[in-house]
Amino acid sequence: MAGAAVWGTAPIGHASRCQDQPQGSVWLCLLLLLPTCASATSTNPGIKVWLTQRTLEFGRRFGLELLQSMLQKEHELNLTGSYNTPLLGTLTYAVPRIHIHELQMNESTLDFAEDVGVRLTVQRARIQLSADWAAQLGAIQDSGSVELRMQDLAVAAVLGVSEDGSGHPTVWSAGCDTHGTDLHMEFHRGYSWLYNLLAPLLQRTLRQQLNKQLCLVLHRGIDRLDTVLKHMKVSTQLDTIAAIDHSLLAPPAFTEEYGDIALKGEIFRVGTYQQRPSALPVVLPVALPMALPVALPLPLPTTPPMAHEPTLLLAVTEFVANSAAFTYFTAGALRRNLSSDMLPRRFPLQLRTKSMEVFSPQLQERYPDQPMELHLWARQQPLLSCHPDALHGTLFSSAEAFVVLPNATRVPAFLLNIDANVTGKPIITRNRLGGTVRLTGLHITQVASNVGPVEVKRLETLLKFGLWLFGVPRANKWLQAGIPLPLPHGLSLLRPRLSLHQGFVLIATDLQYEP
Repeated sequence: MAGAAVWGTAPIGHASRCQDQPQGSVWLCLLLLLPTCASATSTNPGIKVWLTQRTLEFGRRFGLELLQSMLQKEHELNLTGSYNTPLLGTLTYAVPRIHIHELQMNESTLDFAEDVGVRLTVQRARIQLSADWAAQLGAIQDSGSVELRMQDLAVAAVLGVSEDGSGHPTVWSAGCDTHGTDLHMEFHRGYSWLYNLLAPLLQRTLRQQLNKQLCLVLHRGIDRLDTVLKHMKVSTQLDTIAAIDHSLLAPPAFTEEYGDIALKGEIFRVGTYQQRPSALPVVLPVALPMALPVALPLPLPTTPPMAHEPTLLLAVTEFVANSAAFTYFTAGALRRNLSSDMLPRRFPLQLRTKSMEVFSPQLQERYPDQPMELHLWARQQPLLSCHPDALHGTLFSSAEAFVVLPNATRVPAFLLNIDANVTGKPIITRNRLGGTVRLTGLHITQVASNVGPVEVKRLETLLKFGLWLFGVPRANKWLQAGIPLPLPHGLSLLRPRLSLHQGFVLIATDLQYEP
């Protein structure tokens, strides 16, 4: 360990602890294969989501279930009124509350409301409810219950969607209208026989009040939803080191065809928020790229067939992966210690002084056939970029070799800089993200040595061969198995398609929900 101080290398005291934190490497590998891009100080999103008409169709049944859950319960009504009958005098009545028992949505559509949000239209709905009532006719006071059924209820509601200034979504009722004409009611208890005779005269007033009350109930439900959204987390912790900021950068944009949502997508260290150095932002398409053809990769069609329109489109830029690399690098998580028993037996380069003799003769002379350790760490942040052919990465590392003496003392031998170029192809299958990697370049330079010069060119050649024979195949075996995507419970990706573009990855997928 003293050699690190003598040669001015990065401290390696935390390297052993890194072995106990494999999740950082897991998430970093995941994000290397799924990058995103834009400056942390820029208004360009790291993640962009497009909602299509199929998204609305997928969400329509959940919206109807939400609407039914809001309505099918007891509601305060406080309805009062009076009706003047020529023979009996003035009838005053009060209905303090109603209870909706049944609500059937027979015909419904969900569309985008341009510049506002989404619009729900329901036709031929059926509603059945009951209420307690109190009435007074002259000196006679009475009370009882009433059952009401409306067969041809129509509802039109517009849900406004925006951003509250702190990255949280906010919703409000941007419009509501309910209309029903076919109202049937039946009174029970008290002088119900009399009120049933007067029912046709009361229908118009009750129908108007019921239409108004349904909209008030919707308003209150939307207000409750907005309260929930205001307290919703806009960041998610990935592991003990990193979290991702998925707050809104701006209010969602809506046209008649699609919705456009911009998320920050920055990965930061848990407990801090240190912005990474600014990078040139990648500007994502403003217009919806729509669906991808089945065969990939191909250029996105301007107007694809509607049969191929995906439920969801997700663009992820290089910024997400580069912010992840910055976070794990500054946290000191990109470190690893290798001992002689950690390498495959057939690996052409073993961590013993005898195996290193061909590269450093003095090493074997001073320490005959002794075990060694190799301490690896990133000396600067990995650089990642996305191109139509592949994902490209440049890794900058340092490697410090130690001889392990019989008394467990570690003697510094030499220090090398090892830089590598890699390419990767991400693969998405169902709910798992995987991929393949390929080593395209490796360069080794000697920084310092306590055992004479090191034949870095011969070492470089042998290390390339060893990585090609063992390292890359092992990495690809792990990557091809894939990592589960963090999806909500019951939600699955259906027929996901992935394509690479300059600066971002585009995922087009359908969705499936199974409770």
